[in-house]
Amino acid sequence: MKKYITLILVCALSLLTALPSFSQKKPNKLTGKEKKAGWALLFNGKDFTGWRQCNGTEMPKNWTIEDNAMKVYTGEGKNPGQGSGGDIIYASRKFKNFELSIDWKVSEMGNSGIFFNVREVPEKPVYYAAPEVQVLDNVKATDNKIDSHLAGSLYDMLPADPATVNPAGEWNNIIIKVLDGKVTHIQNGVKVVEYELWTPKWDEMVANSKFRSFPGFSEGIAREGYIALQDHGYAIWFRNIKIREL
Repeated sequence: MKKYITLILVCALSLLTALPSFSQKKPNKLTGKEKKAGWALLFNGKDFTGWRQCNGTEMPKNWTIEDNAMKVYTGEGKNPGQGSGGDIIYASRKFKNFELSIDWKVSEMGNSGIFFNVREVPEKPVYYAAPEVQVLDNVKATDNKIDSHLAGSLYDMLPADPATVNPAGEWNNIIIKVLDGKVTHIQNGVKVVEYELWTPKWDEMVANSKFRSFPGFSEGIAREGYIALQDHGYAIWFRNIKIREL
């Protein structure tokens, strides 16, 4: 009997050890190790502190907080795929060299984007002069016909491996690292894209993309800028938005 009880205790202890701690599972929190490494949260999971509409003063009405995540959804009177002018920026400050980590989840057919080095230009959208990291339901989105339009890609320029993406309704993680113009996208732990801004190769990629006709790109991508999230007219969730300056 004593041996039997001991065996049960050992098994229970092993199971508890294998499970992640509560603090690890709780979203929008930094671990002690992350704090020491210099990470900071850009979203507290409770409200939109630090965020506002691009070229606006407040948060758009089609953003809400749901299940510890910020959610953008189809605006009133709009159809899926029609944004409501709800692109948002983290306006508290601009960033230059950094690692940005974001968890994202899309609804069926969902489409959105994450932008960095955003230059806020009156009456212009966030994509006017900023690189876009694609957020997409690779399976059912209407914009899934071009490989550089799939999730994790440098939109319309460099494709990411679609095998690294979890399907609609499941969380994904993207880490965008920018250091002196050298950029990498790490999707769900796998490096999927690598490029360098402000180089002849970058200019060539722009010239071969839809952005060749964008004055903001021909003027040149900013050396620093805001972080932005796109309203593309679909339900998209973002959480665990954190950044570490390099």
